[in-house]
Amino acid sequence: MSIQPLRGTKDLIGSSSSTFRWIDQQAWGVAQKFGFQEISTPIIESTDVFKKTLGDSTDIVNKEMYTFDDRSGDSITLRPEGTAGVARAFISNGLYRQVPARFYYNGPMFRYERPQKGRQRQFHQLGVEVLGVESAAADVETISLASLFLQSLGLEDSIQLELNTIGDLESRQNYRQALVDYFSKYENELSEDSRTRLKTNPLRILDSKNEGDKKLITDAPYFENHLNDKCKDFFAQVTGGLEAIGISYTLNPLLVRGLDYYCHTVFEFTTTALGAQNAVLSGGRYDSLIENMGGKSTPGIGWAAGIERLAMLVEEKQSQEVQKESPICLIPLCEEARQPCLKIAHDLRSQGLYVEMLYSGTNMGKLMKKADKMNASHCILIGSDELAAKEASIKNLKTGDQEKRAIDR
Repeated sequence: MSIQPLRGTKDLIGSSSSTFRWIDQQAWGVAQKFGFQEISTPIIESTDVFKKTLGDSTDIVNKEMYTFDDRSGDSITLRPEGTAGVARAFISNGLYRQVPARFYYNGPMFRYERPQKGRQRQFHQLGVEVLGVESAAADVETISLASLFLQSLGLEDSIQLELNTIGDLESRQNYRQALVDYFSKYENELSEDSRTRLKTNPLRILDSKNEGDKKLITDAPYFENHLNDKCKDFFAQVTGGLEAIGISYTLNPLLVRGLDYYCHTVFEFTTTALGAQNAVLSGGRYDSLIENMGGKSTPGIGWAAGIERLAMLVEEKQSQEVQKESPICLIPLCEEARQPCLKIAHDLRSQGLYVEMLYSGTNMGKLMKKADKMNASHCILIGSDELAAKEASIKNLKTGDQEKRAIDR
């Protein structure tokens, strides 16, 4: 019997794990410069946390959530995204007096989807949430943070920022009716999913990947023609702020959000390097989310990035930037030298040095080749002659120089 990981899950080993850690370190390093604090919410939440926030009409709730009853009969869900959990934590911990609250998170999420390149059933996201700021300046700063983070990964030349506004509730209701009026004329030509969305959430038709739907979407009414003056002014402040700090963007009138809690600014950083899965970082404003969950009215904005997709983009960059520190190799050449080598390794590590012991083999040529493959900086060799002389042979593998050092036995 061969035991394999579940479909849509992967083991992260060695360089893969290092890449994930490096991406997280880059994101957290930038977030700290903006005054963010870390937050870690549970992987499991009450199912209501997501049903109340994501909306019953979304694919996530209807098709993709891992939901089950625990032994007490309570409905539990593995988190499919990060924002709802952060919002729940904000309410549960009574953080209203601490606004503006800026949170950074990182961790695994779960969705039952068809596994494909850059998309797994257990995937990893990092993201930020800013709670308690109504001003469009928060939108600009949040996008600025995302831009600087992606720059820190060396991706500034391979991504672009796409931007849109989906207005406030009044604007969305007006636009919703315009979409219903338009797509109803072509209902028989829509995909099955889009026919369902026409009745539940017509904005999501604009996000369809179906080729037949895309042809109809080309002539669909644009949101900008249904925005009220307040929404137009808010979006002008966002675009003006981005221009003021030198962040270029492309207006994408078809960019929407599949989750019900979004409003006003929506954005994505996209790439052409990953095929159909072109979004690497997505976000937007959600002013009604906290209130919909039973908390006090608190505006919010945030974004999330899939670490798997980022890892594919930065693989070459990461191999250059995150080279493992060169170790010092300790080589016991006889059985009696093992204990002294363990003592030396312990002492060197306690001084903050990276040390690896080569436990097996006495063939000097093979051992030195192994040390060279590890990119070791030095080798410390101890055999019976060294023990008798109470010294160790130390070879600098970069220069070839060799010296003797006294040791305590």
